[in-house]
Amino acid sequence: MNSVLKMTESLSLSSPQTTQPLIALYCGSRSGNNPIYQEKAIALAKGIADAGFGLVYGGASIGLMGQVADAVVQNGGEAVGVIPEFMLDYEISHNGLTELHVVQTMHERKAMMAERASAFVALPGGLGTFEEILEIATWGQLNQHQKPMMLYNVNGFYNALIAQLDHAVQEGFLPPQHRAKLIVCNSSKQIFSALRNLDSPEHFVV
Repeated sequence: MNSVLKMTESLSLSSPQTTQPLIALYCGSRSGNNPIYQEKAIALAKGIADAGFGLVYGGASIGLMGQVADAVVQNGGEAVGVIPEFMLDYEISHNGLTELHVVQTMHERKAMMAERASAFVALPGGLGTFEEILEIATWGQLNQHQKPMMLYNVNGFYNALIAQLDHAVQEGFLPPQHRAKLIVCNSSKQIFSALRNLDSPEHFVV
């Protein structure tokens, strides 16, 4: 099942081995201090697989990243990992994926994930997670894609970020229509409701 594609030189070099629409999950290489983060991440990943979707993510086997990949694969879903070569020293790559791409830079990682994903969901995480979802939201504002983008606000984790985004609107730096594109979801049910508009498998039921 595992296919390691060493040092992918361009997004067009490798032929996709997946057959499912992929959901990008941005999440931490740590699990957090509260067990609810792991619980909700695993439940979401299982739901993604059960709904007939696959996963594209950062390719690691640790933290929430590894847990969501395990949950998708164990429930019959396809999983694509994209990891920069320099990160292999401290983020152990997952060896049970449908595809594992080892790329040169973070820019290549994010570009490949963006190309392969049909939607984007940010779970709780750190600086990398914040940066990834805000960058993909910026690309949406610049009309580089029209794919759904969601913050999974587990345990109120993103309350402060949501308040900052709303403050940016109030202060005239963020147009309201672009703020609205970043959907706040307090439950996995809301995430799957947003995914209903995708070209999803016939057996996808919320």
